[in-house]
Amino acid sequence: MTLRGRLTAAFLAVVLGPVLLGAVFVGTTLAAVDRSRSTERLGLAASTVRTSVDALCQQLRAAADAVALRTDPAARAGAATQVVSRGLAGAVLVTDVAGATTYATPGAPPTPWQDCSGDRTAAGPVRALSARVDLRDPAGVALGTVAAAQVVDPAFVARLAAATGVAVTLLDGPAAPDRVTHTTESNRVREAVLAAASTVDGDRVTETPDGRYVRRLGPSPGQPLPLVLSVPGEQPAGLPAVLVGAVLLAAVLAVLAAWRLARVTTRPLVELAGAVDRVARGDLTARVPVRSRDEIGRLAGAFNRMTRETASYVAALTSSRDQLRGHLAVLGDTLASTHDLQRILRVILHSALAATGARAGAVLLLDPDGVLVGQCAEGLEGRVPDAEPLRVPVGAGVIGAVAATGEPQRGRVEPAEAPAGEPHCETYVAVPFAAPGSAEPAGRKPAGREPAVGVLALYDRLGGAEFDDDDLATLRTFAGHAAVAVENVRVHEEAQRLSLTDPLTGLWNYRYLRESLRREVERASRFGRMLSILALDVDRFKRVNDTYGHTAGDVVLAEFARRVRGEIREVDLAFRQGGEEFVVLLPETDARGAAIVAERLGAAVRNTPIVVDEHVAITVTVSIGIAVYPDHASTGQQVLDAADEALYAAKAAGRDGYRVTGLRPDAVTEEIPVPAGAVSPDDELPRAGPVAVSAAEGSSRQVAAVPAPAPGVTQPATGGASSGPHPPRQSRGR
Repeated sequence: MTLRGRLTAAFLAVVLGPVLLGAVFVGTTLAAVDRSRSTERLGLAASTVRTSVDALCQQLRAAADAVALRTDPAARAGAATQVVSRGLAGAVLVTDVAGATTYATPGAPPTPWQDCSGDRTAAGPVRALSARVDLRDPAGVALGTVAAAQVVDPAFVARLAAATGVAVTLLDGPAAPDRVTHTTESNRVREAVLAAASTVDGDRVTETPDGRYVRRLGPSPGQPLPLVLSVPGEQPAGLPAVLVGAVLLAAVLAVLAAWRLARVTTRPLVELAGAVDRVARGDLTARVPVRSRDEIGRLAGAFNRMTRETASYVAALTSSRDQLRGHLAVLGDTLASTHDLQRILRVILHSALAATGARAGAVLLLDPDGVLVGQCAEGLEGRVPDAEPLRVPVGAGVIGAVAATGEPQRGRVEPAEAPAGEPHCETYVAVPFAAPGSAEPAGRKPAGREPAVGVLALYDRLGGAEFDDDDLATLRTFAGHAAVAVENVRVHEEAQRLSLTDPLTGLWNYRYLRESLRREVERASRFGRMLSILALDVDRFKRVNDTYGHTAGDVVLAEFARRVRGEIREVDLAFRQGGEEFVVLLPETDARGAAIVAERLGAAVRNTPIVVDEHVAITVTVSIGIAVYPDHASTGQQVLDAADEALYAAKAAGRDGYRVTGLRPDAVTEEIPVPAGAVSPDDELPRAGPVAVSAAEGSSRQVAAVPAPAPGVTQPATGGASSGPHPPRQSRGR
């Protein structure tokens, strides 16, 4: 079978196997649950029937006793009539010792009657259920019997069905399960129920083809009536067809998906197999087209890289160790292309352990404090004094000496000479990381150079032998790649930082503004907090450029950014949006807090001229627009636009000041309780949080919420971070 056929078969087995098992499981589980519930219902119905019939028999026996207590025939007749009239029995029959009837109430059903004791008195349908007591004179001589009966008719059977909640059928007798006296079954299912009832006895439950469950009941002591109980199943009628249809649909979809998957998977493999054959024949120029970025695409790319590297190293592959070094170099080049430093170091350490047969090892990097800190380790359990990461000062112990001198070391450690703070071992080899870009091999740097960026150390070779020079050379290759990886990560992080910051001011740039605004709005929305945005614009900055030149303008912008950073919190974010426009994000800050920050920023810029050189000092001012999420807008872009509109309002009002944007039109307004005689704050800006009202001010008046004003017009509003009127505009520097 071809690979495509095997993949198709495997996919179908994996997909259709669980589908078939699931369908069977669902079908059998639903059937078992349905049967269990139906059996339980029939059991409860049988108990209810026995209880009802037993209660009826006790009632009839009590009625017969009441008649038998009368000694006079006329009195007995009167008692019998009274028992019937009260509904305690349907009929009363008095017989003598010979069995002849001496008295019977009018309308009594034909005899013989079915006795409650369960003894069948005659064949045929049951017309009445009776209880008999002996009739005796005061001397105890038997005079006959008194029987109280209840008519067994369709109404009686219907009452049993209503009491039990199931369908009830009264048979002619236990020997004739196909003849019915009375029943509540519908004509549609009657024959199926009787056919199923004829196959069971005792308390067993059977099922009809149409999904009904059937149970025989009686005759037995205490329940002399031959009954059949049935209840419909709860399982959906079309469930098997639905399950079969689902399985067939899944099979069709699985076949199509398997065919497509096998074709897509095997095509690049066929190309790869052809290229492998060419390489096997010595053609190292064979290449495989990379058609995707999945595992097959990566395999093709890895094959292409492998052939290129193999062609460059083929002359040097003279032994198995040389081949291993060449493949490890290829692995190092591949790992150097990623920026996950921890993953790179783990791969390097694992490969070094596998190549040298070491039992344990660690990779340590130099931190700014001049201490080598363990970044990853393997097999050091029980070798390190504590669970903390390795920390070795440069120059201390074997590892510290390797980092300080740049010379690799290997050898054996006596127990009494084990360096403090380093893993316990018998043999070791340690190689420093070569400085990236150095033309000299790792470990051959002349004395006096700066310490290496890290150390790769291995311990206790398998078999107990010491590490040799070949192991040292192999570790130098790994150490070189580790140093390149560390440098790549550092360069990548620096490039990422530069891509998000403005080179002139050092503030975050517009690209990072969009990301930060989205993140802060999501955070404010999630935790129900406020986010204030300040849009800043240096007033008449074009005049500065025209008067003093663009160099002076750059100095002004850089100093302006420095002052902005000095007036905000660590959690606040400052951005240069472009030109002389800046944005400040103030998390968890309402309009009042934003106004305070705006006042500070205005004062910090206005009060101290910016010194360009010893002859030029420039005084500038700033206009600020304030908007608050969610009071003024419901999205990050909208609240930024609202801050821009407020900035335009501040510019139009004469510059050197700030404006708070108005409430958005759909903002929710509510009445705020205000103490009688309350005085607004001096700045008239609303405070965040509820208004405190003392108990003595319980009769405070209600002030209706003010509708949202037009953009640029400020007035008191509800809510903790609503906009409010700004302080008197400063006139200096306009």
